[in-house]
Amino acid sequence: MSLLQAIFMGVIQGLTEFLPVSSSGHLAIFKIIFGVDTDTGILFDVLLHVGTLAAICVVYYKDIWKLIVEGCCIVRDCAINVILFFKNRVSGEKVPYRRIVNSSYRKFVMLVIVSTIPTGIIGVAGGNAVELASEILIVPGICLIATAVLLFIADRTKDGDKLPKNVTYTNAFGIGIAQGIATLPGLSRSGTTITACLLSGFNRNFAVKYSFIMSIPAILGALVLQLKDFKEINVTGVEVGYYIIGMIIAALVGYVCIKTMLIIVRKKKFTGFAIYCLLVGALSIGGYFYMA
Repeated sequence: MSLLQAIFMGVIQGLTEFLPVSSSGHLAIFKIIFGVDTDTGILFDVLLHVGTLAAICVVYYKDIWKLIVEGCCIVRDCAINVILFFKNRVSGEKVPYRRIVNSSYRKFVMLVIVSTIPTGIIGVAGGNAVELASEILIVPGICLIATAVLLFIADRTKDGDKLPKNVTYTNAFGIGIAQGIATLPGLSRSGTTITACLLSGFNRNFAVKYSFIMSIPAILGALVLQLKDFKEINVTGVEVGYYIIGMIIAALVGYVCIKTMLIIVRKKKFTGFAIYCLLVGALSIGGYFYMA
């Protein structure tokens, strides 16, 4: 892989991770058409996602910090309740337990955890299938068309008003399933999860925030799964430099695109992206049969 390819793929990742056009689908199409070989499976793709993860952390750093703090408090209160349980059993007392979910941010933490469970199961079970699908041009083509359909639906979904306190764990689990399925190349993660949030009645701004923040554990989990095989990967010092440059480019471009996405969702401007996905998907399918 050349430096120019790394930079270009970083730009693609930054643009398409947060705009609802599927970063994995565009990266798969780019690598197939131009014969890019990173010799590391999907490791480079995951590292590009880490770059965009940094953009999420910068944009939502206040929310993420509060979620971390409240998450630690949840663990603390759970431990105290366990101690109280055994203490009450031994002493016969009835000391009241601490309420675990007692604020919007604690509910937010629990919702993200619930969403992460099905995403993780689908990601682990279907990891090899996703990697194989990324090598077949027709798959991202079909999935991009599916993304177009989802975006048309998102634009025509009535505005909801659900914030963390109103969101059910069933909603969160369903959105987690949507995120897990969206690992398929061409199926936009942000487009899929935001559409799922809107169909669940989320407030539009919160739908964007939830979609991006819930991606953090999924991206970190994917990175861990890839790094466990890192010793078996042959990467030169020059390639490592290219990977880092690609990550930085993805982070910078991604930051701008998150801000743009907030405006797009609020003003219901998905239709243009839906048409784009439809066209690219159709071209990819046509390219598959042309190259066959």
